[in-house]
Amino acid sequence: MELTVNYILSQVFTILMYGLLAITYYVKDRKSVLIISFLSLVANSLAYILLYAYTGLAMCVVALVRNIYFLVDEKKNGKSEQISRKDFIVLIVLYAITIISAIFTYEGFLSLLSVFATMIYTYSVWQKKTSIYKLCGIPVGILWVAYNLYVKSVFGVILEGILLVSSVIGYRLEKGKK
Repeated sequence: MELTVNYILSQVFTILMYGLLAITYYVKDRKSVLIISFLSLVANSLAYILLYAYTGLAMCVVALVRNIYFLVDEKKNGKSEQISRKDFIVLIVLYAITIISAIFTYEGFLSLLSVFATMIYTYSVWQKKTSIYKLCGIPVGILWVAYNLYVKSVFGVILEGILLVSSVIGYRLEKGKK
């Protein structure tokens, strides 16, 4: 790992991304989670471009599409706690897009860690319960730590570890309210 301008900039975008994503574990409504997550994904995409981590970049693009769809759907159809047949179709389509993107950007088995993390995260925001979102943050965090090790993102590993702790705390706070 060389300390080039690209690498340093990737780490700056990584810090921004994780700062925004950590906030999502403390907000209470799905819309805020999606908006803040969208901004973090833009920063993450830029970091992965600079790291030449194309599977991670593809997963960011899938996640951006996912979040835009969920935001538009919620605005158009209102907030719903019920999961409909259409919601299941959307989940299947998002998983298909994720798998197709993974095929085109496959860089070895370890690149699939970002794919699995994206699929779990997609489920967590799809199902509309922030408690499940916070619980799913735990395996998602573990997978992203491993992927960031693979792409040699030092701040990605450190900050994903902090985010993992944030997801555990957020989940425990949510669970403690019940």
